[in-house]
Amino acid sequence: MRVSDVMVRDLTAVTPDETIENVLKIMSSQLLSGVPVVSEDMRVIGFIGEDDIVKAVVPGYFSLLQSASFLPDINQLFKNLNLIKDKPVSQFMRSPALVVNENANLMHVADLMIKNNVRVIAVVDDFGRLVGVVNRMNILQAVAERGT
Repeated sequence: MRVSDVMVRDLTAVTPDETIENVLKIMSSQLLSGVPVVSEDMRVIGFIGEDDIVKAVVPGYFSLLQSASFLPDINQLFKNLNLIKDKPVSQFMRSPALVVNENANLMHVADLMIKNNVRVIAVVDDFGRLVGVVNRMNILQAVAERGT
């Protein structure tokens, strides 16, 4: 089975100069956990996910404690988000982005997701242009349907 058999051909993406505030609106309105960041010619240059934004607004010790119960003040989160909301995605995106070709083997992609601890991977054509995304649920759904 190939990625092209299960991928979502949704071209929701942002440019590196898009603001964090606008990215949050896009992700929220479309129920996405992240979006590819693309150049003008639709080549994937990064990825911005909810986890990247959370890491930017949560104090550094949060990742060490792995629990929000130790945060001294929830208002600090709002303050920190307000500080970065007008900043460009390029400051917080993961780059280079993890991408797979639309002809890649689905099991290879599942392995990449596990090894890199990601939920979504941008799918590109032979020219490196964004053609969609594949997420863990796409893969699980394909496996479940094939097994029945």
